[in-house]
Amino acid sequence: MAPMAVRSHRSKGPGRVRNYGPAYAGPAGIWLTVFFVAPLLVIVAYSFLEKGLYGGVEPRFSLEAYRSLANSVFLRVSLNTLGISMVTTLLAILIALPCGYYMARSNHKTFLLMLVIIPFWTNFLIRIYAWIAILGNNGFLNALLLRAGWIASPVQFLYNQVAVTVVLVYTYLPYAILPLYSTIEKFDFSLLEAARDLGCTRRGAIFRVLLPNIRAGIITAVLFVFIPTFGAYAVPLLVGGKESYMLGNFVAEELTRTRNWPLASAISMVITLVTTLGLWLMFKLQGKAPQAKDPGRTTGERRAP
Repeated sequence: MAPMAVRSHRSKGPGRVRNYGPAYAGPAGIWLTVFFVAPLLVIVAYSFLEKGLYGGVEPRFSLEAYRSLANSVFLRVSLNTLGISMVTTLLAILIALPCGYYMARSNHKTFLLMLVIIPFWTNFLIRIYAWIAILGNNGFLNALLLRAGWIASPVQFLYNQVAVTVVLVYTYLPYAILPLYSTIEKFDFSLLEAARDLGCTRRGAIFRVLLPNIRAGIITAVLFVFIPTFGAYAVPLLVGGKESYMLGNFVAEELTRTRNWPLASAISMVITLVTTLGLWLMFKLQGKAPQAKDPGRTTGERRAP
């Protein structure tokens, strides 16, 4: 039976293949333009306008919103947000690395992946209130410690930076585990055995062979945790206190209480610039290494035709 001929879609011109790429990418491009680019442009425009008397903006150019950022309160909140985000990211990576390694070497990968994804089946706020029930003064943890006789009175686990960091790590830990697992699964583990045969210790093989080869997964995991943590709002609002005030809370307060839309937009632009810088660093670090030069040309030799 003769093989079926493959028909190529050609345009009216002779020898030209019709390109369906724009038609396929058109809906996605429209979606991104309407729901991402357009709102971002609105935020940029609002940040350069004057504050309205009763909220909103006045159509007059002004840099007052950006001048308002030059104060100690905004600097303190920004440093606090940066510190919490960095600690959360570091802890998430340190936990996700052994988890991803174990999952990649396990014979029950599907089951373990399901355990990682299960938290996404529950509403985000319900998970936060579950942590409040665990860490509260009358919560599970204090009740357990009191019953064991380790404490004489309830300990204040909530409404501090530690509580915010713990809940943030729990919330965004799957975003670190999944890219690390995907990268480690593709790693050739025989390289670790070869490193051991050449005299490298177990720890040295991990740091000198495994980690450099899964760098792309580590960078992706860092960004997947750091970017949403830097703009977090609900977690510091519900389990944090005055010490854990973050930029997301700053934006919400300017929008709802003081109704200073230009200032809220200016703060949002700061968050956007920081996340954009993070993405640029990711692309920079994940860029392809320069191709090796031709050894023949390097030494001045010529190749035979």
